[in-house]
Amino acid sequence: MAGLPGESGQVGLTLALGRLRALGAKGLRVALPIAGHPLGLSGPPEFNAHALEAGEAVIATGAALGLVPEVSAAGPEGDQHIEVVWRCQAVREAPPADVPSLSEAERELAEALREATEVLSRLNVAGSGPVAEAALEAYRARAERGREVLAPGYPPRAIRVLELAQRVGALVDIAYMAGGDGREHGGAVSASEITARAEALRPVERTSRRAQVAAYNAYVEERERGGL
Repeated sequence: MAGLPGESGQVGLTLALGRLRALGAKGLRVALPIAGHPLGLSGPPEFNAHALEAGEAVIATGAALGLVPEVSAAGPEGDQHIEVVWRCQAVREAPPADVPSLSEAERELAEALREATEVLSRLNVAGSGPVAEAALEAYRARAERGREVLAPGYPPRAIRVLELAQRVGALVDIAYMAGGDGREHGGAVSASEITARAEALRPVERTSRRAQVAAYNAYVEERERGGL
């Protein structure tokens, strides 16, 4: 980790977590922002911009600090070493943007799952090619590994919400891989049909990401309410 208050250079994760705790951190929240949707962020703009570029961030509640991963690769192709450095920056102490409660996320996901299924059927995506089929098989393999999607201690509802969010997200990924991006397509082949597919899937994907953040952050939420 780099940029941690009180440290002049990079430090290992164990030391960094201890330092964050000493700085007042009470928990870690996940943020999964994309352009136009700063999901889980609270500012300031500089930190939000870095998190948006990475597509993810972690907020240390109680310490007014945020962490953004910087990924780099070194070495020849096929034998590369991947290094992740978490860059620490000041953040604004404020409620995270657009994160629903678990109960809200669960209700929204039920509707999103119906919408995703309807879109897939309407656009003739099901069984539309080897890329989509591979994605579907990968999702099935993950599902068969059981319910180990969160660490021990999370509320049962968080596990249900995350599993359903991942299912909805997988359906969205399959729909995108089945057309519209130059890789493979199902029933939608024209530019207007591709645009219609993206517009139909965008709110479903948004619901899935919101629910995933709600599930990942449920442990911190429960602790803050005194439920754990």
